Amino acid sequence: MNRISAQFQRLRQNQQKGFVVYLGAGDPSLEATQALVIGMEKAGVDIVELGVPFSDPLADGLVNQLAAQRGLESGTTPRKLLEMIRRLRLESQVPIVLYVYYNILHRYGIERWITDCATVGVDGLLVLDLPPEESGDYETQMAKAGLSVIYLMAPTTTIDRMELIAKGASGFIYYVSREGVTGMQNEVATNIGTMTAKIRAHTDLPIAVGFGISNPEQARHVASFAEAIVVGSAVVNQIATHGQDPDLVTKVVEFVRPMVAAIKS
Repeated sequence: MNRISAQFQRLRQNQQKGFVVYLGAGDPSLEATQALVIGMEKAGVDIVELGVPFSDPLADGLVNQLAAQRGLESGTTPRKLLEMIRRLRLESQVPIVLYVYYNILHRYGIERWITDCATVGVDGLLVLDLPPEESGDYETQMAKAGLSVIYLMAPTTTIDRMELIAKGASGFIYYVSREGVTGMQNEVATNIGTMTAKIRAHTDLPIAVGFGISNPEQARHVASFAEAIVVGSAVVNQIATHGQDPDLVTKVVEFVRPMVAAIKS
């Protein structure tokens, strides 16, 4: 059982909901990312997603696009990110998912990427633009390495595709509650309960709901329909605002902590 599965098992036993946070790796530096991950764990975050900087992040809105650009400008590469995770594992055992575009795997070498991720302590991969129909033996290689295959479902996902995605997924299902790209929203989608019920008809995996959650009230509401919530752009926006502040980690933790409390209480 890898850290993701173990974390959700612990959450179930404690009758708690999970909090997943997204950070752009290397924004504003890999050293800052390492400190932020440790700060997130201390704030009660259950799983950390790290976005691997990429030049053409098609699934991301402006906030996360700019974070990816800052990550590239700070000199972050896939190899340097993996080395940072190796160092991080000396201090933290929080589950880590890499949010990554397929071109990076293709260039790095898929089998070598999976092996290297497992070696340094990554727990799962969310490959944004790799549909299960075109994944080849990716799922088999991931299972062999002990890594979770995180797949996305969306409001437009058909019942047939839900079944297909659920068969190949492990760790958790990431339900994208809105159509379009990542970004903060004033209101959360109104059909989350209906969609999570449909997904549960096809899988026993935990469901994490993301896209648009940016405050404690939204976090509490969405958590009532799912095993976990994902907060990304709102946190990345805080990093953009305070990126050059010596108190960056403290300020981001102070922003996240009330949302964690909202779903844990």
